[in-house]
Amino acid sequence: MIRFYFALILSFVLLPAHSATLLVLGDSISAGYGIDAGKGWVDLMRDQLGDDHRVVNASISGDTTGGGLSRLDTLITEHEPDFVLIELGGNDGLRGYPIPRMEQNLRAMIDLSRANDTQPILFAMQMPPNYGKRYSDQFADVFPKLAAEEQVPLIPFIFEDIATDQTLIQEDGIHPTEAAQPLITERAMQLLLPLLNGEAPCHQ
Repeated sequence: MIRFYFALILSFVLLPAHSATLLVLGDSISAGYGIDAGKGWVDLMRDQLGDDHRVVNASISGDTTGGGLSRLDTLITEHEPDFVLIELGGNDGLRGYPIPRMEQNLRAMIDLSRANDTQPILFAMQMPPNYGKRYSDQFADVFPKLAAEEQVPLIPFIFEDIATDQTLIQEDGIHPTEAAQPLITERAMQLLLPLLNGEAPCHQ
């Protein structure tokens, strides 16, 4: 009998932690544009998380917040994610889309995620300064404002840390190089690991 209870207790101790499914809904930054397959930040994150969690990369180069919103419902139904990482908005800005429309799409993705018991996580984005200070400032302000209003975890903008290093930005001046991918992964993991460990999300 003692051996039975010992074996029962041991079986609970050895049970793996809850395996979470992470859905990355992004554009070319998350799709790994311009770098070798398997070397993007999403792939590196998948490697770090190992078999304990499942990572689904639903990112498409050139995608906008409108495109992401149109795909999200189907993706949630198909993959049943615990977390949705929303890395969108850059192409809205590059195409000069109205900022209120971008904000509306992001808010709708947050609402849709929560309606399906999925935790949304937002990536902060910024525009290059040559798009005009007024537009760039308004664009950048959307993400922390939205994160605060919706109480959504926000992954801080990473590219201001790498833009001054030519080895970290591709020749187009927009996309990060392979060498920059671990930095993006590190920034994402700093926020993700506490959430995966069941800690309360931080809102920035």
